[in-house]
Amino acid sequence: MTKTPVFDADLSGGRNLGDLPEWDLTDLYPGQDSPDLKRDLDWLEAACADFARDYEGKLAGLDAADMLTAVQRYEKIDVIAGRIMSYAGLRYYQATTDSSRAKFMSDMQDRITTYTTPLVFWSLEFNRLTDDQVAALWAANGDLARYKPVFERMRALRPYQLSDELEKFLHDQSTVGASAWNKLFDETIAGLTFTVDGEELGIEGTLNLLTEQDRDTREAAMRELARVFGDNVRTFARVHNTLAKEKEIEDRWRGMPTPQTGRHLSNHVEPEVVEALRNAVVAAYPRLSHRYYALKAKWLGLERMQVWDRNAPLPMESETIIDWPRARAMVMDAYADFDPRMADLAEPFFDKGWIDAGVKPGKAPGAFAHPTVTEVHPYVMLNYLGKPRDVMTLAHELGHGVHQVLAAGQGELLSSTPLTLAETASVFGEMLTFRKLLSEAPSQAERKVLLAGKVEDMINTVVRQIAFYDFECKLHDARRAGELTPDDINALWMSVQATSLGPVFDFAEGYETFWAYIPHFVHSPFYVYAYAFGDGLVNALYAVFEESGESFNDKYFAMLKAGGSLHHSELLAPFGLDASDPAFWDKGLAMISGLIDELEAMED
Repeated sequence: MTKTPVFDADLSGGRNLGDLPEWDLTDLYPGQDSPDLKRDLDWLEAACADFARDYEGKLAGLDAADMLTAVQRYEKIDVIAGRIMSYAGLRYYQATTDSSRAKFMSDMQDRITTYTTPLVFWSLEFNRLTDDQVAALWAANGDLARYKPVFERMRALRPYQLSDELEKFLHDQSTVGASAWNKLFDETIAGLTFTVDGEELGIEGTLNLLTEQDRDTREAAMRELARVFGDNVRTFARVHNTLAKEKEIEDRWRGMPTPQTGRHLSNHVEPEVVEALRNAVVAAYPRLSHRYYALKAKWLGLERMQVWDRNAPLPMESETIIDWPRARAMVMDAYADFDPRMADLAEPFFDKGWIDAGVKPGKAPGAFAHPTVTEVHPYVMLNYLGKPRDVMTLAHELGHGVHQVLAAGQGELLSSTPLTLAETASVFGEMLTFRKLLSEAPSQAERKVLLAGKVEDMINTVVRQIAFYDFECKLHDARRAGELTPDDINALWMSVQATSLGPVFDFAEGYETFWAYIPHFVHSPFYVYAYAFGDGLVNALYAVFEESGESFNDKYFAMLKAGGSLHHSELLAPFGLDASDPAFWDKGLAMISGLIDELEAMED
């Protein structure tokens, strides 16, 4: 019933950052004991029961007007359930180790699951309607036909749905299935402590040290991460084994042909499009990551790179910390230069308590934008520590937020964008910020630092995420043959590392456990290819923007406003782009290769 926040990893750091904003969640509810929340819970329980009483077993007999009323009632239920779970979830992410918040989150999940179980019939029964019946409904009522994309995605699952009784069982037991293991993972990660040079840090602060100038500090951080991950690897292996097996069981019962099928269906993307993307990126490893890291080794004065050198700053890079007011100005200026409308949409995030930026004990790691519900507004979570990558993370998450605000006009059922398209505005926001900073670079050395930083971000978004995708594919395939030991999972992780990063790398002992902290593998299996999809799509879009100038802007805003109401082919057609064409991905990858060409030319 609820939307998934768009999660993004953040590996940045710093201090002396100014006044960092915190969320004001009162736009959702004043507090967990508020009368407003109790009112909505009571309403939801009754509304779900009434909906089932009025429609279960009767969908085949509804005319178009009655079906529209049913859809609108269902949408209202979705809004209220989403509002409650957004509030519970955002409070939890702020302090995952706070037992009272964890209890509240679990209690809300239990109640929402119980209340909404009577609604399971809705998609199952609608999918039993014939194609002719459905076509007649669309033809009879234009307001109902607006919801056609929602039902098309629902009907794509027809071959894989189970009996009503089994579907209700799966819905009921979900709170003690994947979501329970997700919470165990979140709470374990948030509770980890690391000691580097006598200082005790959480995971964000420790990962941040991998971007420090001092190589000994980077090595110490990596070895401490490896030690702590190693100490906890059995727990992480248990989480992955259980979730992969649970998925295998459900996929087998549903008759899904591959572990990836469910993700492709939810993303409304064809398997062959994802395969074309994956193959294009893997084929490009030598001219992207392999070539770039060979350059970086030379800049760092190293014959061989170690894993703690991957995100190292360049020797000429300053250690200036970017405080929050400056970061805000950098991103907002870039947005405004593209289109004042974009800056206007982003401004409330800073001024109205829609961003939680600071690193705090127990706070979930990484960054995300949560759309909540269309009647409220999105919230952005960061772990801001003041380095250039943090500024790009801010630009990225604000892009998500702007997209979510624009798409809200579609209403609750049509606003949610498949993950493959959800990364469009975020990556575009990063690109705008990067291009503005590059145009204002005061020296060739600063330009080089910016170019290298952007190339590294793109490699992390494209190459690294496709390597993650390959790791997940191997993990789920291997789990079908039996239980995986931590060493088994370690070996699968290492099997994709050298191939993706290149021959210049050595991998220190302990790095084999670094799969353990990646949240996407746990929360959203096969999510990761969406990053590469989004980056390739934005690179192609940006090329169109450079060619067409301001005529691009209105088409771009229309694409964001469409939310989940159009297929990717329909969204890209106005720009003359086609993601099903393998050459489309080569076009996006060529932009990364071109930036590396420019860096190589600076060596002459």
